[in-house]
Amino acid sequence: MRIVRRPGAFVCGIDAAMDVIGGKWKVLILWALNERTCRFGELRRAVTGVTEKVLSSHLKELEDDGIVHREVYAEVPPRVEYSLTPLGLSLNAALEPLGLWGREHIYRGAEEAGGGVDAGVGIDTDSGIRAGVGAGAGAGAEADCEAEPQVVAGLGRG
Repeated sequence: MRIVRRPGAFVCGIDAAMDVIGGKWKVLILWALNERTCRFGELRRAVTGVTEKVLSSHLKELEDDGIVHREVYAEVPPRVEYSLTPLGLSLNAALEPLGLWGREHIYRGAEEAGGGVDAGVGIDTDSGIRAGVGAGAGAGAEADCEAEPQVVAGLGRG
């Protein structure tokens, strides 16, 4: 595992962390890998809307940063699996409070709109799956990589 440091000075720790997880898809990739190891096709289905090119690019960046481990098996046809490293698991743990904040924010928005959480918001209130910003921000997700995306309070993928 090689860790690549990006050039430039960071203003603070948040700046450095956002450099690693910034973008629309990286936290969703982390969420999908939180529960189990996935092959590329499984990740592609789990992160609905991501192109193969972007998924491949983000996986390479996460691998270079030491967040994701890529395992290549010497088989015919070749099999490649992606999993989180201990650093990736610690990143998901650090993102858990953000996912909780996102769930509270969405619930509050639904209640203020008068619809309540049960009014077709698309939130699984029992398990917390995909109830937060960035699909629970990869923290405590209880679904596997094959889970279907949900729309959360009109914000798109949740």
